[in-house]
Amino acid sequence: MSISIQTLPQVPAARPVWPLPGGLGLGLMRGRVHEVCGPARWTLAAMLMAEGQGTVIWITSGWQGERLHATGLAGFADPDRLIMATGQRPDDLMWAAEESLRSGAVPLVLIDLATPPALTPVRRLHLAAEAGAEAARHQGRPPPLGVLMTPESGGAQGVESRWHLAPAPSGSTLLEQNARWRLDRLRARMEPPARWTLMEGPGGTLTGQREPAGPLA
Repeated sequence: MSISIQTLPQVPAARPVWPLPGGLGLGLMRGRVHEVCGPARWTLAAMLMAEGQGTVIWITSGWQGERLHATGLAGFADPDRLIMATGQRPDDLMWAAEESLRSGAVPLVLIDLATPPALTPVRRLHLAAEAGAEAARHQGRPPPLGVLMTPESGGAQGVESRWHLAPAPSGSTLLEQNARWRLDRLRARMEPPARWTLMEGPGGTLTGQREPAGPLA
């Protein structure tokens, strides 16, 4: 009896990345699936929109009370770039994400989930993103990027990297808005955990600085 084992394709070392906000020199490898989590995960997703161009698909559930209002993204990115997709079951969300990534037609696919998915669904998303990268190459487009949005500290198995965003004390006033966030890299295949502070300056520009090494609370 023979056993067939499905493995993920080899990822090209020179594959382009989608920049992270703040001018940090960091990015998310395209053609793969990453995870953003924490209380400000929607904000981080909006920041990612602002770092790229083209249409963005935002996939969300139809059974949760919270709803994204697209115009609320205007402070970060053009809401006209957004296509909202709603599913009635968790499987619907993953199917929509797979098909969106596999097509290679859009550069960024955001999937808002109530709980982190298991390894098998994430592997399917990776395979879809790899297929989408090949389709995009034939269309003269950059490879697509898949981003899972999960609550608390996340925990999706098999993701390329995991990032956590939370508000930080900012000193903002009614007259001067200087929002700050704490960005943690919780997991990455080739990099250790690390922390940065993101700061909003005049005109909504974002800058960032790395925090000293230490435990990530």
